[in-house]
Amino acid sequence: MKMHFSIPLSEELLEKFGGRYVLYSVYLEGFLFCKARYSQLHRWNEQLRRIFGSSVPTFPPKFYLAMTKSMADERRSQLEQYLQNVTIDPNIINSDVFISFFQKLQQDTFKIQPQKACLDVYLADGRNIRLDIKTSDTAERILEVASYKMGLSRELIGYFSLFFIEDHNSGTLSVVKKVAEFELPYVSLQSMKQSHCKLGIRKWYMDPSLDKMLLDCRASVNLLYMQAVQEIERNWVKPTDEQMQKLELLQKTANKIKFLELVSEVQHYGYIKLDPCTCDYPEVGCSADVHVGNNEIYCCVKLPTNQTKVISFKINRVRCWQVTFLGAVTDANDEGTGETLELRFEYNDSDTWKWIVFYTKQAFLLSSCFKKMISEQLMKTTKEQELQIEMPETSKSKNSSIQQNQFRFTTLDPMQCHASEQVHCVAYLRGEHPSKLPWIVSLRKQTRLQKNLQPRLLRRLQPEPFKKSNHEPFKKSSKVTSKKSFQINMFAIYNINILM
Repeated sequence: MKMHFSIPLSEELLEKFGGRYVLYSVYLEGFLFCKARYSQLHRWNEQLRRIFGSSVPTFPPKFYLAMTKSMADERRSQLEQYLQNVTIDPNIINSDVFISFFQKLQQDTFKIQPQKACLDVYLADGRNIRLDIKTSDTAERILEVASYKMGLSRELIGYFSLFFIEDHNSGTLSVVKKVAEFELPYVSLQSMKQSHCKLGIRKWYMDPSLDKMLLDCRASVNLLYMQAVQEIERNWVKPTDEQMQKLELLQKTANKIKFLELVSEVQHYGYIKLDPCTCDYPEVGCSADVHVGNNEIYCCVKLPTNQTKVISFKINRVRCWQVTFLGAVTDANDEGTGETLELRFEYNDSDTWKWIVFYTKQAFLLSSCFKKMISEQLMKTTKEQELQIEMPETSKSKNSSIQQNQFRFTTLDPMQCHASEQVHCVAYLRGEHPSKLPWIVSLRKQTRLQKNLQPRLLRRLQPEPFKKSNHEPFKKSSKVTSKKSFQINMFAIYNINILM
């Protein structure tokens, strides 16, 4: 999927010998990630093209004359779009060319030399694991080392991730952002010192039922148990009095598996809680406490009249979403975006599409949760479909139609479309007509169905011409109106269109 890259800032600097160049501030998940020149990105693009060929997106062209302000803004927008598009291909993201390029950029930006260092990774109970690392180690490498030290099975590492976490003096806990696999946590921590963040390990899935996949490993049970206890203590989940008594008894007897089985019944278990934010639903200016997980966005909204209303937005009623900077960061040395972010999503409320807006500094984290919930739901539905396909069909007619709540894979005839056309996969998750609420997944190549979609499932189904929904595609804005207001084009959205 596309990464949350953005370039909100650029600055013009002098060369040693009198020339001028533009330095672009590249942000990842809303925080300063690195700074790069056009020439550096151009050379990197040429390296990628030599390896991956036409799968690399088009790079912004050179300007041979002096750039005007509008040309500079256009280039910045094009470079931003290029970085987002180049991360669609998982083969590129996992390549040495991609990782080593951003390793060097990140270290050069924050002037940290490659050397040995110590790094603390915090557990949910407050303890830390001290690791001997190199400053150039990626998050993927650090997670592997920490998992090995804890005795976590390699097969289960994918259920966990590293996060930057902030403990407030008030006792509240904030998940600032998920660390990208190719990011250098040691360097990022140095750049986020003012936020008093620390590096922590937490589970990374939004479906609480996936806990059962981890109960056969002692290390994973310990991690789940510590996180569950922490979330109760920090009021992320609120058991009833009866549930709390049972949980306290299980804590005293150290029966962790029974504890996890019981806590899974508690409201909001397995959800991520955002910091208090504001939203425009049901009225403008409402404050909201938001929990995200288990295919919903649960909001406890306080109206301007001081009345409280509980609202649950179901993820399968969300058609598209976008993250927007409301104003540019004014200081190039700032590592965060403060309160300048909003996330808006289009929601089907009583057969009417409405835009719901949340103003929160955790907009990128919320967007990552959206993507995670959708990918898990697609994976679950795919597995169910695969089981049904593998069952004997002696009692079914060969011409029977595909049942509702199953996947129907469709593809375009490659002889009748441009090379830029993509394979489409339609998932009827609610059993409704596609013109009413389809979920569209665009795949760059039929052979690139990985992780969430099983390649053998696609091969077993007969392709048929793709039928467009009656809905107009969501059109992203690529134009930068000013430095203080622009849109991050993270998704090319057709209803829900996840580029994988």
